[in-house]
Amino acid sequence: MLKIVSARDYDDMSRKAANIISAQVILKPDTVLGLATGSTPIGAYRQLIDWYKKGDVDFSQVRTYNLDEYRGLGHDDPQSYHYFMRDNFFDHINIDLNNTHVPDGANPDAEAACAEYDKMVADAGYPDLQLLGIGNNGHIGFNEPDDHFSKGTHCVDLTESTIKANSRLFEREEDVPRQAYTMGVQTIMYARMILVVANGAAKAQAVHDMCFGPVTPQCPASILQLHPNVVLVADKEALSLCE
Repeated sequence: MLKIVSARDYDDMSRKAANIISAQVILKPDTVLGLATGSTPIGAYRQLIDWYKKGDVDFSQVRTYNLDEYRGLGHDDPQSYHYFMRDNFFDHINIDLNNTHVPDGANPDAEAACAEYDKMVADAGYPDLQLLGIGNNGHIGFNEPDDHFSKGTHCVDLTESTIKANSRLFEREEDVPRQAYTMGVQTIMYARMILVVANGAAKAQAVHDMCFGPVTPQCPASILQLHPNVVLVADKEALSLCE
């Protein structure tokens, strides 16, 4: 059931992804969105901001639940995902910040923080649309390759490849947190629709394995083959191994 939408480049990918998100919000103004961070979705967020400013889309009734957050970072830390979402999206649209949710990385009690977030997402009825990026190693959220698929929100040790990939956002690689709280794979799969965005040759192998490889926790994204409503929007470089 996985639908692949090919884009010319990053900007085209971003517009096509934003089209899908805006259509969801227009058709259901009180939509529950699952959101992602990282460099890949920023273009889609910028496009949505532009359309909001033109009066084409209204976020006043939308509720959002982000996938993950670094453990140990306060909400106002410039490297936190709380800050990222405000800086790149929420502060530029008419969403009620009380309706935006990100795991509480500032809570040192991992079990309590994860249980609290699981309850929030469940009480919201799970996302109508879940936006995902995909890591070079096939991770979704911060669900790294493992010997099993995770269930609910949990604390993870980040792999060296993920730490290295995320170090571009920090002054030094050693500043990158080594742990994060993330929605589990099972929680992600409860979303009614999943939208995956990917760009660049570095994602080509992960995209291929997600779409056509065996379903295995060694490539967490591969489980999306079992979801009934997944759309992948990717540029030609990211799709280069899928032809």
